[in-house]
Amino acid sequence: MLTVVGVRFKKAGKIYYFDPDAIEIREDDYVIVETARGLEFGDVVIGPRQVEEEQIVAPLKPVLRKATAEDEEKVKDNRKKEKEAFKICEQKIEAHSLPMNLVDVEYTFDVNKIIFYFTAEGRIDFRELVKDLASVFRTRIELRQIGVRDEAKLMNGIGCCGRSLCCATFLGDFEPVSIRMAKEQNLSLNPAKISGICGRLMCCLKYENDCYSGCSCPKKVMPPTVGKEVITIDGEGKVISLNRQKRTATIGLAEGKTMIIPWDEVVEKE
Repeated sequence: MLTVVGVRFKKAGKIYYFDPDAIEIREDDYVIVETARGLEFGDVVIGPRQVEEEQIVAPLKPVLRKATAEDEEKVKDNRKKEKEAFKICEQKIEAHSLPMNLVDVEYTFDVNKIIFYFTAEGRIDFRELVKDLASVFRTRIELRQIGVRDEAKLMNGIGCCGRSLCCATFLGDFEPVSIRMAKEQNLSLNPAKISGICGRLMCCLKYENDCYSGCSCPKKVMPPTVGKEVITIDGEGKVISLNRQKRTATIGLAEGKTMIIPWDEVVEKE
């Protein structure tokens, strides 16, 4: 077992494990760590805990130190610089007539690198743009092409539920979502109703999927099949619909009557 802390560098970003290295660290502390990109300022979202070695991606790097007030001021200063860099990069993109859309700019904590995130329909030859930007900022430049889901995560927005996007508020990773999930939940297959503002299937289709897929149901309470003829305490009928959350079935009886009962009280006819 190893003692680790979970550090996040962006809101709703991925959590990375680091070795607290005998430093007294608590949840919500700010720390300075070394990553593949250089020194980074991060927020401790998981306090010290014991985890199995198999859950760790080696090598486990140590926390260098707790962040100071000066470090926090430096981060705020970097945020101001990012806004200026965004405007300059947009001007350079227009000057080079490149078919790309700048989404975000990120300075590393030590200003060793500036990362420009953009979207584009295809591959972009941005070598001349990189040279221009390097001559302006005098540091390492990275242009990173991202997809529409990543763009929505960076930009944020309001979903059809009226709340901020899940990906921008709490989802650390994108879960795979398929059209089969919408079918199993008896949702309309109209793309406008099951797609997020990114144009892809909504991430929230994953939330209740286990409830609908049947894999989470014990064998003895598996739901009846919609359309099947069944036997109930009030006679024979046909399954019209199911409510997976309440574990109930709507049964159509004779003379157009319907009833809603727990589906474990329903027996399918042979």
